[in-house]
Amino acid sequence: MNARILTATALAAVLGAVLPARAADPQLLNLVMPDVKVIAGVNVDQAKTTPFGQYVLSQITGQRQQNLQNLINVTGFDPTKDVSELLLATDTVGASATPGTNQGLVLARGTFDPAKIAAAATAGGALTESYGGVTIIEGAKQLAGFAFLSVTSPADATYVVAGDIANVKAAIDRQTSPSSLPAALVTKINTWSATEDAWVISTVPPSTLKPPSAAPNVPGLGANGGTAFQNIVDGAAGVKFGANVVVTIQAEADNAQDATTMSGVLQLLVSVAKMQAAQNAQLAALANGLNVTNENTLVNVTITMPEDQLQQLLSHPRPAARRRVRQM
Repeated sequence: MNARILTATALAAVLGAVLPARAADPQLLNLVMPDVKVIAGVNVDQAKTTPFGQYVLSQITGQRQQNLQNLINVTGFDPTKDVSELLLATDTVGASATPGTNQGLVLARGTFDPAKIAAAATAGGALTESYGGVTIIEGAKQLAGFAFLSVTSPADATYVVAGDIANVKAAIDRQTSPSSLPAALVTKINTWSATEDAWVISTVPPSTLKPPSAAPNVPGLGANGGTAFQNIVDGAAGVKFGANVVVTIQAEADNAQDATTMSGVLQLLVSVAKMQAAQNAQLAALANGLNVTNENTLVNVTITMPEDQLQQLLSHPRPAARRRVRQM
């Protein structure tokens, strides 16, 4: 067995991979850094009850089956069954991020056996450190770690926090001094997490995200069409699973005129997509399910697609890829 799967980085990766929402657990939110820039959440329990959520989980576990099975065998922990809710948060994005590091937090609520997991991790070479009465299990380089927190709640839930050591320690401190997130952000988190199975909120403009230099121009937009989106102040997105999978995206511009401009550009992109998808049933369904509206400074995009057609669209490229491999 590869002992590295028991390190903090591996545990965070396995938890973060379970991507399939009642409102976010306030106890988890109390552990988030107060200056969070991007936060995402997954209501794993709710997502697992839907066909598409089960499909997503099957794809993830299929790609990592051996590592996942090793983790289950050694620790008794199965993230596809034992995690109920997941939060990911970071306060370092774009220019503020340190190259080559993973700065942020993965927080989860679920059913854990801390003693067994800790014993397996240390047997695999992990180190431990006591901080604030909590044991942090750390990787060999002590750059990242995870810790189990016992937070009193009506459901008597168990929590785990993983990330870089500084953020893990700060989260431990917030057990007794809970985070005070901005009221507007809390309202937005509660709104999105209560209606979506998976969601993400950015409190910063995405202007630092630059398209690849080789990205093609979109017909009708010209070489500088992307500048229409440079005045986005913040944004959010969510996915609701069901017979129809609904993706909702909301961007806020700094003024109503910019929102109108962005909406017009997106509507043009939808028209181009519909023309390009004329010969593909799944792509046509995706394009036809796109709807773009704007109101004051907000631009809203919804994508609605039958779950079975979305599965076909996601799995369609794979047979072709396998055929190319066999021909080599």
